[in-house]
Amino acid sequence: MPEGTGGTPPRTLAEALRTQSDDSLAALLRARPDLLTPVPSDLSQLATRAGTRASVVRALERLDRFTLQTAEALAVAPEPAPYDTLRALLTGDEGDARIEAALPGAVRTLRDRALIWGGDDRLRLVRTARELLAPSPTHPSPTGLGPTVAEATTGMSPGRLQEILAAARLPSTHDPVSAVASLTALFTDRTRMAALLDTAPMEALSVLDRLVWGPPYGEVTSSPTPPVQWLRDRGLLLPATTRTVVLPREAALHLRAGRAHRTPEPVAPDVAPRTSDAAGGSAGGLTGGPLSGSAGAGNRSHVVDSTAAGQAYTALATIEELAKDWNEGGPNVLRAGGLSVRDLKRTAAALDVSESVAAFWVELAYTAGLLATDGEPDERYAPTPAYDDWQELSSPERWARLATAWLTATRTAGLVGSQDSKGRTLAALGPDLDRGPAPEVRRRILELLATLPEGTAPDPESLLARLRWERPLRGASSAGRSDDLRSRLAAWTLNEAEMLGVTGRGAISSHGRALLTRTPPTSPVSPASPDGRGPRAAAEAGLGGPRTGDGGISPRTGGDTGMGLGLRTADGTVRTGAGLTGGVHTGAGLTATGLTGAELTAAGRRAAAALAPLLPEPLDHVLLQADLTAVAPGPLLRPLAELLSIAADVESKGGATVYRFTPGSVRRALDAGQSASDLHDFLRAHSRTPVPQPLAYLIDDVARKHGHLRVGSASAYVRCDDEAVLDEILADKRSQGLRLRRLAPTVLSAHADPTTLLDGLRTMGFAPAAESAEGDVMITRAHAHRTPPRTAPAPVPDGPPVPDATLLGAAVRAIKAGDLAATVVRKPVQVPEPSAPLSAAAVAAAAASAAAGNGELPRTTSAETLATVQAAAMTGSAVWIGYVNADGAASQRVIAPVRVEGGYVTAYDHTADEVRTYPLHRITGVAELADDPA
Repeated sequence: MPEGTGGTPPRTLAEALRTQSDDSLAALLRARPDLLTPVPSDLSQLATRAGTRASVVRALERLDRFTLQTAEALAVAPEPAPYDTLRALLTGDEGDARIEAALPGAVRTLRDRALIWGGDDRLRLVRTARELLAPSPTHPSPTGLGPTVAEATTGMSPGRLQEILAAARLPSTHDPVSAVASLTALFTDRTRMAALLDTAPMEALSVLDRLVWGPPYGEVTSSPTPPVQWLRDRGLLLPATTRTVVLPREAALHLRAGRAHRTPEPVAPDVAPRTSDAAGGSAGGLTGGPLSGSAGAGNRSHVVDSTAAGQAYTALATIEELAKDWNEGGPNVLRAGGLSVRDLKRTAAALDVSESVAAFWVELAYTAGLLATDGEPDERYAPTPAYDDWQELSSPERWARLATAWLTATRTAGLVGSQDSKGRTLAALGPDLDRGPAPEVRRRILELLATLPEGTAPDPESLLARLRWERPLRGASSAGRSDDLRSRLAAWTLNEAEMLGVTGRGAISSHGRALLTRTPPTSPVSPASPDGRGPRAAAEAGLGGPRTGDGGISPRTGGDTGMGLGLRTADGTVRTGAGLTGGVHTGAGLTATGLTGAELTAAGRRAAAALAPLLPEPLDHVLLQADLTAVAPGPLLRPLAELLSIAADVESKGGATVYRFTPGSVRRALDAGQSASDLHDFLRAHSRTPVPQPLAYLIDDVARKHGHLRVGSASAYVRCDDEAVLDEILADKRSQGLRLRRLAPTVLSAHADPTTLLDGLRTMGFAPAAESAEGDVMITRAHAHRTPPRTAPAPVPDGPPVPDATLLGAAVRAIKAGDLAATVVRKPVQVPEPSAPLSAAAVAAAAASAAAGNGELPRTTSAETLATVQAAAMTGSAVWIGYVNADGAASQRVIAPVRVEGGYVTAYDHTADEVRTYPLHRITGVAELADDPA
């Protein structure tokens, strides 16, 4: 049994926490990280913060169903409740071996999270948790139970209580308290209660059956029916309001055979394989065909990995296509932020996917930091410089970058197109798509998939049932709801994992499993004195040696400047050792998935290594065909793919990509600076088949015409050495909109700008080339628009991040050191009765010293402070000081002085758990301790 101070049972949560070990406190802060921000000054403050409504609600929402049911049962039990009473409420009169086996773990979880405290003979639920879970007229209990007899009869007249006792054949009493006790004893006595119900009419039992599992309230008229009146006369229905009656808790528990819940769930439901997988008939998946049972798990795993690798390759190609579509500047940013519906539809058409799928790819690229806004006055979306770096990576590394970004992102693409609480449509890339639970749900879904045999897909309903058991919605039915956020996140996760290639045919792939692998945990930071030498020895070590000799401190003048041993903290002290100084930074915490940044990076590398053998090697060749097409039988090397995408148009995609050469595509390559001979050499070098004659003719024919016409700016002009070509242009009716006029036999001028003139002439079937002011042909390449350097959007976690082991170790030391300073026993100061009258100053000083024993800041003169501190340094004892920092904030500290010189005292600070240096003029006073805390 936990004990409080003095070996007695703890009377408060703070006393119970003082009995906990460092590991237990670290586990509490890890499970409830909101208690750590800011770091509590002592255990009393930690207990107070653990009992606040917001923190308790957050802790209850992170309990599994059975642990939550245990807390709900404890909320309807008398306080304090023995363990046997709690077990009886969950198992009922008949008992349940599964519940009895699971109950100790549930109680341990509640105790570890500071939701209950006390020994097994006196279990107490935190007051705020009891208020949240206990039944009330405005807030029914999840158990369906109503108020107790004592609560329901509050305010009832003594005469009415005696009438109920008489109807129930109980002896009359002399006061309401004993009357309520007598009625309660009747309802909790199984034998007498059964005898009473044996006399009840059948209609009255039917009424009780409707109320027994909740809600326990029912409406009655001014003239109730005889069955209801029979129940009211005997107290089985007690008035809640003038028109409402309630079934007392004790009576309901008898009718339930002692069970607080209709369906306790002590064991998590299993994630079942899909029916076809369990029968060995299918590899499982969205579109997968059957596999014979003899194929076994090995074949299923191979099919899953191959399918997932194909989806991974498609994901990379889709992101590249999206960036290429937005390469010269993508859609405009809406005034409220995000992508317009029209631009999303256009992007979906360009990617040849549905709008919801396009929203996922756009959000994924944005989350990975590959797309962002350019910050210009006419703000647009465009690829970032990080996209160019991403392209230089290998295919497995690029996929790992996308997968880890998706796994930790709080942005939820599935919300695009839905409406928020104000009825506004949520846009892709908009500001309101973050959902804190998303990373946790994604990782948990993948972990549950990994529990199945390799190559096995889960049954979706069993997967959702498991999620609802692990994080039930408080007050929801056991069947759960299909429209709650976690269920929708789970459905979106399954679809997105399939599109990204984390899963294949519904089952997790080998590289998907690698994303979940954790590296071995690191040990927490060792205490300030790892060799067990004590605080004084640690202080000596912090000074670099004994107090004498050249290793001493040389204090600087000029106020609160830094000292030779370390940096000055915000409170004016000098930090010379490892520890906390007024707070703990949380930058080293875990990500939303429970992994550190280093662990996540390592997981990405492992996933990339697992994916690498599954992806095809890039090819350096294509197959040219006589119908002016080129077939790429697999992924191409980047230079080959880039030039081929300029010189030809993509006709179809799939396992092999088909490119088609057209006059327009060849002219595009010539405009980009390629010559006819360059194209011929390129095709001969990269084709496994001879260059077809029709393709060679097409290139030569377009090249012959290319640049024959030259367009410049007059506004614009056209010049050509062949006057007949210019005559043909002027005679064509389609040139009227260009408003051409002959300036010379070989020169035409136009009112249109050069770009419009080039487009118009190409529409007429010519192949003009733009030229510079010097008369040189201008090479036109696509202008790659890039944003300034941008960081990927930071996830918006669901609450404070989970602290790492280093932070937990430092926080626990700081809390326990602060608690030591707050609870240390001080030596009482007696004001002596002098033989001669004392001066007013002496009396005031003595009174101030006595006040220090009452928890106030000690007040002593400068001479007394100096003498007491010097004496403590010589004897190695600890003292209690009052200290005011540079900002005027006062605090109390327990220190073990090591050196006093030059107006400074260097000491081991028990409150901060480190060596510090204090200016003597900032110490308000000093008091001796009854016992040395060292």
